[in-house]
Amino acid sequence: MATPAPAHGSSTHVALPRPIVLWAIALAGLAAAGCTFALAFTSDHVAEPGLQAALLVWITLPYVISGVIAWWRRPDNRFGPLMILAGFAMFLSSFQWASAALPYTVGLAFDVLPAAVFLHVFLAFPTGRLQTRLERIAVGAAYSAAVGLQVVKMMLGGVGPDNLLALVAEPAAANAVQDVQLVTVSALCLAGIALLVARRRSAGPRQRPYATLIVNSFGVGLVMIAVLLLAGAFELPAFETIRRVTFGVIGIAPVAFLIGLLDVRLAREAVGQLLVDLRADPAPADLRDAFARALRDPSLTLAYWLPQFESWADLDGRPVQLPGRGSGRAITMIDRDGVRVAALVHRPLDHEPELRDAVTAAAEISLENGRLDAELRARLEELKGSRGRVIEAGQRERQRLERNLHDGAQQRLIALSLDLRLLEERFGGDPEATSALERARREIALSLDELRDVARGIHPAVVSGHGLGVALESLAARGPVPIRLTVNLEARLRERLEVAAYYVVSESLANVGKHAHAGAATVDVARSNGQLVVEVVDDGVGGADSERGTGLRGLADRVEALGGRLRVWTPHGGGTRVRAEIPCA
Repeated sequence: MATPAPAHGSSTHVALPRPIVLWAIALAGLAAAGCTFALAFTSDHVAEPGLQAALLVWITLPYVISGVIAWWRRPDNRFGPLMILAGFAMFLSSFQWASAALPYTVGLAFDVLPAAVFLHVFLAFPTGRLQTRLERIAVGAAYSAAVGLQVVKMMLGGVGPDNLLALVAEPAAANAVQDVQLVTVSALCLAGIALLVARRRSAGPRQRPYATLIVNSFGVGLVMIAVLLLAGAFELPAFETIRRVTFGVIGIAPVAFLIGLLDVRLAREAVGQLLVDLRADPAPADLRDAFARALRDPSLTLAYWLPQFESWADLDGRPVQLPGRGSGRAITMIDRDGVRVAALVHRPLDHEPELRDAVTAAAEISLENGRLDAELRARLEELKGSRGRVIEAGQRERQRLERNLHDGAQQRLIALSLDLRLLEERFGGDPEATSALERARREIALSLDELRDVARGIHPAVVSGHGLGVALESLAARGPVPIRLTVNLEARLRERLEVAAYYVVSESLANVGKHAHAGAATVDVARSNGQLVVEVVDDGVGGADSERGTGLRGLADRVEALGGRLRVWTPHGGGTRVRAEIPCA
């Protein structure tokens, strides 16, 4: 028994951050960019200060601005504040360019921390929360190594004369701690790449293009951070080149994120257009297209919940199976007044909860009519199947009756006729007895003819035994008027189709004999475009009524039960044309 899946839970309302706070953070980011250039150009130990400052600002400013925008657009999401933290962490690392001891020491303390923060940012996309225990372990270990080992290294006094945290002068030990630190954080970044790959696979093949772009940029950024840390640990000669490339790659992620925010904005505009479309009260058949445009998913499927059948169905009433886990498809349940109405099967919307909620709200208003339409169609399909089963059961019963008549009453009458012939030969010398026996034999012959007609009316055994063509030739030979018969069938069809066609011709010819006052008739039977087409035309007076009599109405029921259609043209004085079209593909 199918049961509806649970609906999405409602989200908790979160107050918007105050605009003055957001403006203050944005201005602080701009000030940080200016301060970075000032530190670089006033430093006594920075080569190429303009390039160095530009690379740092390329990371700091986009992260801060993107974080402010993300926090404003999604105040219940931690990703915006996390991006702001990453930008300012990168800025604080620039303090090591300072010539004074205190800011220099602060900058040294933040030297490796940005690597851990970026790992946190990349793994926390899109909610700002780490989703698995492995992610939390990786990020926690990265923070411990970036901060804890950095303090140990500085206390060992191996990072410059202006280090205020230096307690002893053990440069060899400080270098060993640095190597362990850099290799550890590098390994954790590589582990972060594996976690991103696993998340990408679990998201399925229909992930949004902008989400794919962001995740890819995160993965490349982690690769470059890992390579940079290893280059520092092993003192590779290309360290400076690797650092510049790494900074350039890390700064791409906020750009991809801003593209994603634009994509979400366009999605909201699509929802607005959806509401406009729904106000026009579209037909149920147009609803799916409207939702597909709003979610920008041409493959969207709309399924209706039918309580009476306890199953899902499409608009035509056909059963629908909702996809399971691992299919790469998401299911959004639609309720109305606490009652399950429908389900949208679409691409995953994990990165766009607002879009999902907006479309869900719009769907709750508009899908009731579509569900009722689908339920009606499902009932019609059930009725159609039921009628077909009834007719098929009736046909089997007719076959049984026909066999009983053939093997029982007809055989006994034939045996009785033979016995009378033998008696007639025995009493050949008695004219009166011979005459009586002859009359009895004629009555038996008439009874046999009538019984055969009844048997053919119950079930045409000739159809089962010899096929539709032979059966129709027999009908035409006994027809009430001259009949031109054309049968164009390359092979036999299923018996129930042949029997239905036989009855169409039989009943139509019976009507010709009883009511049409016709001089001739034509019967054409052919297979065309996956349909069995049966047409009977006479030149009689017309005026047949398919509703008042049971004959044509019964034929229509039989044909429609097979998915076909029976039509009758009968103008007064213009003859009658009966045409049946039955699917036979």
